[in-house]
This record gives sequence, C-alpha cells and structure tokens, in this order.
Amino acid sequence: MAEPATQEQTTTTNNTPVNVEVDNSYENDSSYGDELSSYTASLTSSVLEFRHENGRRYHGYRDGSYLLPNDESENDRLDILHELFLQLLDQKLYLAPIKNPQRVIDLATGTGIWAIDFADQHPQAEVIGCDLSPIQPSLVPPNLKFLVDDIESDWAYEKDPFDFIHARYLSLSIKNFGKLIKECYRSVKPGGWVEFQDWNSYPYSEDGSLKDTALERYFNEVYGAFEKEGYEVGPGPKLEQWFKEAGFVNIHVEKFVIPYGVWPKDKRLKKLGAWNQAQGEANGFESAALAVLTRYKQWTHDEVVVLASKARADSKRRDIHMLFNFYVVYGQRPKN
Repeated sequence: MAEPATQEQTTTTNNTPVNVEVDNSYENDSSYGDELSSYTASLTSSVLEFRHENGRRYHGYRDGSYLLPNDESENDRLDILHELFLQLLDQKLYLAPIKNPQRVIDLATGTGIWAIDFADQHPQAEVIGCDLSPIQPSLVPPNLKFLVDDIESDWAYEKDPFDFIHARYLSLSIKNFGKLIKECYRSVKPGGWVEFQDWNSYPYSEDGSLKDTALERYFNEVYGAFEKEGYEVGPGPKLEQWFKEAGFVNIHVEKFVIPYGVWPKDKRLKKLGAWNQAQGEANGFESAALAVLTRYKQWTHDEVVVLASKARADSKRRDIHMLFNFYVVYGQRPKN
C-alpha cells in the first residue's frame, strides 16, 4: 500500500488501461458463465412495512428517497457487486491505511455484507451498518449492529466519533455528496480516515461501439431521469474535490476501469467484466429504471421492461465494448 501523501498533497493512482484490448477468442467464455452461475448469496430480509410497486419491493422508512428496490432479487445483485469490488481490490475491503480501528461505520450498508466481513476481520472494533432498509441478516458477528438511519439527514455522531467511515456505491442514491462528506468529517476522530468507493455511472467505449445502441439510450433515459430529480449519477471523479472542501488531508485517489462482459483479452479485466455482467443479469437494468421512470417520467411498467430488455440484449453483444470508471478515494481528518 502506498504511503500517504503530505497534508498539502493528493496522491492519485490511475489504474485505467490506455486501451482495453478485445479478446477475439470465444473458446473459453463458458468458464465465466459457470463461475457466475455458481455464485449466490441470498440474505434474509426483515418483514416490515415496505412499499410494493411494479412487482418490486422498496424501503418504507423515508419512503421515496431511494429509488432502487430492496427485495431478494436486488439483494442478490448487491452481493454480486460486493464480489466484483473484492476482485477489483485484490480481496481488500478498503484501501485506507487504518490501524487498529475501535469504532467504524458503514454508510448505506445495504445487505450488510461489507460490514459483516469487516467485523469478522476486526473483532476488536465496534462496527455499525446503517441503511434505510432493515434487510440485513440477524446472525452477524457480535461486534456488529445495524441501524435504520437516513445518512442525508443531520448526524448525531459528533460526541462519539469514528476511527473509520466507509461508503460504497452511493451513486443514484444521494443528492448532496458535499454535505454528506462534511458530516463524515465532523463525525470522524482527529487522525481518523474516511473512504468512499463509487462509480462514474455513465458508461463509455474506447472504440465508439456504444454509440446509437439500446444501451446508450437506456443510460441516457434512466440516468437523465435521476439527474433531473437531483440525484448524483457520477460521484466518483468528484469525490476528491468534495474531500478537499470538507477539510480532509492526505487524500488518495485510485481510478479503476471495469468492463461489462467478457470481451477484454486481459484475464483480470475479463473476470471483472464477467462479475459486472452478472449483476446486470440479476435484474440490474430493471432495478435502476423502474421507480425513477414510472414515478417521475410517466413511463408504464411495460415500457420500462421493454427498455431494460433491449439494453440487456445489447449488453450480451460481443461487438459492444462497454466500460465504466470506478474510484476509491480516502482522506484523513487532521490530527490537530
């Protein structure tokens, strides 16, 4: 792990290949399908008053503030994303140089899988996972507890601050990242660390193969709707500036490329692309589109299904070389 920069510096690591080479060999593709189909991780959901709409289930607490489902299908997809991020970071849960943390919080913990893994690895730490939905399992490490909380509301952790604050994949769910990161600054101990891991959610292709596809239309329609409602779609490249504005020092930025599909020739990128495609196949296209388009753009359920189906069909094409950028940014609150 690289040494942190001085307080006046920001360290940036760009792991994005200049060009992602396409693998034109098809003979080994089946192994990735077998690997994906073997990965399932279904966690038990609590039964509370949730919102049911268009055949999907959504959170009830602060109803409407988060526009993706919280049902079993979505939970499975989130757990697949957890495995994708572990593959991306060489099985590391975080990159910040934390040492012997005693009090830790995972923001918007989702299924709680990151918090569970962290609590297992750090039995000395008191770990909290907070989310709008109480969908996490009940059998968890003894040093972990889950809270129902809205992280976009004012916090009350300043009197009992954390050694480490972690947040991952908040794209499409937060309207004011600047305010949220300032809350993190106020709620982390002097010398403590905050780490955000997030997407620039709009995809791109290096060879123009995404242009004029159903995939391009899908992301323009869905992400355009999120942006119109005030949600941040591409927080990844903006995290560094928000960390600086909040007052963090020793800021470190790492940028990664994540393909969609098994088209890259590079074996590591091929594996990342396989996991990314697995989460898309787990109703990912419909999950992101249904609520925002039916509630705010007056689309019908059937129209969204058609849009998602066409995008999913395009996502399986070997001649479309879709890429996403993903960022890991961490910073330290000054010790004095």
